[in-house]
Amino acid sequence: MKNTKFTIQNFLLLVTSYVLLVTFLPGCATTSIPPAAKTPVSTPGTYHTVKRGETLWRISKLYDVDLEELARINRISDASRIEVNQMIFIPRRKKQLQSFGSVEDFIWPVRGRVISTFGQTYANMINRGLNIHAPYNDDVLASRSGRVIFYSENFTGYGKTLIIEHPDGFLTVYARNSRVIVKPGQNVRKGEVIASVGRSGRDKESYLHFEIRKGNLPQNPYFYLAN
Repeated sequence: MKNTKFTIQNFLLLVTSYVLLVTFLPGCATTSIPPAAKTPVSTPGTYHTVKRGETLWRISKLYDVDLEELARINRISDASRIEVNQMIFIPRRKKQLQSFGSVEDFIWPVRGRVISTFGQTYANMINRGLNIHAPYNDDVLASRSGRVIFYSENFTGYGKTLIIEHPDGFLTVYARNSRVIVKPGQNVRKGEVIASVGRSGRDKESYLHFEIRKGNLPQNPYFYLAN
């Protein structure tokens, strides 16, 4: 009876995930950050110098400032990365408020050339993640530790697609894989091999389509991934 209950719960979770993916992955508007007005000289705050390995997301956590506000006020666009020694203005803060603690960073799921960035139109679709070119069958790594909650053998336009759920409400999406070696319900560690880079549909170029979502809202992966 206990096993039956688990199976039903797992099935409902997968169905819910699939519905959400159908709703948001192919056709919803991107969460592009609009251009910001020039920051007033009188705006209270401080500057943070970017250190190696830091991301905009990590900096927002250190100062307890909203990530999108931080991007907007510093005029960091959807296609921008922050660089070491770059000065980031932190509104309404005089100093760092907290340490990053035990919160786990995201890592690049595959290393390669980004051929389409967040918010760009690619193959007549708005990209809600990054398309990362890599050799066919290269290893795809879990960007962060979590639990696999969704897998589709042939998701529309994306081929073999899987989703990992993370403890703090984030999801990562990995699509266009040639093979997937993890299953729904399985726990994975950051950096663990979960799939291989593939191709899908008419587009024969090999690349991984990767997304980071907060709940169901697509996020700019550049804000979460260190160079």
